Amino acid sequence: MRAVLVANPKGGAGKTTLATNLSGYFANQSLVTTLCDLDRQQSALRWMAFRDPALPPVTGYYGGNQIVLNLPREADWVVVDAPAGLQGYKLTDYIRAVDRVVVPLVPSVFDMAATEDFLNSMRAELRAARGKIGIVAMRVDPRTRAAGMLEEFLKHFDIPIVTYLRNTQNYVNVAAAGATVFDPPRARNKKDLEQWAPLIDWLQG
Repeated sequence: MRAVLVANPKGGAGKTTLATNLSGYFANQSLVTTLCDLDRQQSALRWMAFRDPALPPVTGYYGGNQIVLNLPREADWVVVDAPAGLQGYKLTDYIRAVDRVVVPLVPSVFDMAATEDFLNSMRAELRAARGKIGIVAMRVDPRTRAAGMLEEFLKHFDIPIVTYLRNTQNYVNVAAAGATVFDPPRARNKKDLEQWAPLIDWLQG
């Protein structure tokens, strides 16, 4: 069993978008995939409720505060969708329990300010888990000034930007059907799949 935690203290950063689509990727690789939703709103589990049974299966559950004890060993991959505001000893425990941590980050002043406090609180963990934590720049083109601002901000933490995901309605459209950009038909999502490739490689490395 391998596990990835998707975490950011600020709501609206794209955690559930990342978590559901990662689950869709692993499921489409014929891997036993479980989605652990730690958020009280349970948005990821609501997404699952709309998923067509004909699509590659993703199982899921509400993890509450017991992630460390409850990660299902029978799964090939467990994707953990963390709640906003996760911090302190719980965050430390969760980081230690998983193989990778993905931090979605929108390059806005407000999102970077919230994430700065989050990353500062994790400095000790960052040193111990170098190579385990990566940033996914959400809703941004890497050629823009916003992307440059984000890259400059992250230099202080020495955390890599693993990939950039563009701002597109494709994610909204597939989510409404309990699907992902990795579910068929994939042709309409070709550009998005190309952007996911570096993240997939990093997770499986």
